[in-house]
Amino acid sequence: MNAALPAADHDADGWQPLPRRARALFLLGGLGFALPAALVPLLLAGALDLAGPGRYALAGALLGAAFGVWRGDRAWRYTHWRLDADGFSLRRGRLWRAETRVPQSRVQHLDLRRGPLQRRYGLATLVIHTAGTRHSAVAVPCLDAADAERLRDRLARQRDEDDDDDAPA
Repeated sequence: MNAALPAADHDADGWQPLPRRARALFLLGGLGFALPAALVPLLLAGALDLAGPGRYALAGALLGAAFGVWRGDRAWRYTHWRLDADGFSLRRGRLWRAETRVPQSRVQHLDLRRGPLQRRYGLATLVIHTAGTRHSAVAVPCLDAADAERLRDRLARQRDEDDDDDAPA
């Protein structure tokens, strides 16, 4: 387990939440719903020849932004990760929960990505490329940058140790 995190930051099963400062990026990402939500009523108002289509677009944009912020908050709140002796797990969602498990034996290589906003907030995205089909990768957005580096190093070390164990004597 990651010894750098206080015990209060994970549950009894070792699931780690995303850092609190990542919430802002999830909320900003949710604002992307505002534009399509503004265009739909604008197009409908124009097609139905309603007076003042701008009002409908503004109402749609506000509703879309509110929905996007709510959805971004939920995505942040219900995204957790865990690293154990068998590999890495990512769990997302509450009502429709998706859990992705990457056994350490399937890890091919690891990338860290940091956009300008992630660097500003001290965050990083860990990308775990796996063996199997083309473009197989698990991306864990908005991890604490130090945690992402430790995860990358630990998964790489586990992978290297597995390769050493498989080598003929």
